[in-house]
Formats: sequence, structure tokens, C-alpha cells
Amino acid sequence: MALIFNKRDPIYMQVMHHFRRLIVSGELKPGEEMPSRRQLANQMKINPNTVQRAYSEMEEQRLIYTEANTPSKVTEDPDIVKQLKKEWLDQALTHFVSAIDPVDISLDELMTMIEEKLANRKKGN
Repeated sequence: MALIFNKRDPIYMQVMHHFRRLIVSGELKPGEEMPSRRQLANQMKINPNTVQRAYSEMEEQRLIYTEANTPSKVTEDPDIVKQLKKEWLDQALTHFVSAIDPVDISLDELMTMIEEKLANRKKGN
């Protein structure tokens, strides 16, 4: 699991962000098992307590759940996944709108550019 940590944000939050991204992208499916805390700590070369904190926070947010004597799993609640995707997109759109604010462009021109970028991304460009 390749994750490069920045020095700004707490590591447990970066771990949470990583798993949120995997959930919203569909790389982690509902009900899929999460790596064990010890396994993840070894893979990421971080303290197991840091992984525990990230998992605890994700459990509190109901992104994952843990039943007795079984590995943690990704939530199977479609409403939680839908809300997570909405929050992810809202944050991305806030940054996007802030970044393009100084540019004088019509909504039609902007939508055309976005559609082209999405089409190129799907083609692999």
C-alpha cells in the first residue's frame, strides 16, 4: 500500500483520507475486509496506535464496522457511501471554484471544458 505522508496533517487523518478515497472510488467494495491494524501498520511503516486511531474514527463515522473476532469491513450502508461521495465532491468543487474564481469564463464554456477533460480521462489521456 503506497502512501506518502505529508508533514502537515496528522498521519491518522491521512490514513483515513486514503481509505475514504478507496471507498468513494469503489476500489474498496461494501462489506470488503480491511487490512488488520497490525498488517496495515507494517505495510505503511507507522505505529499500530496510529492505525487504531484511524480505524476508531472511521468506525465512529460508520465508514467501517467491526464485529467480535472478525476483521473490520467497509460499510454496507448505501446511504453512508452516498453521503461520503457527496462530501468528497463538495470539497473538490469548493477547491475547484476557488481556483477558477479569477478566470472570466461562462458556465457553458466551463462545462464544455469539463466534459472534454472527463472524456479524455476515460480514454486514458
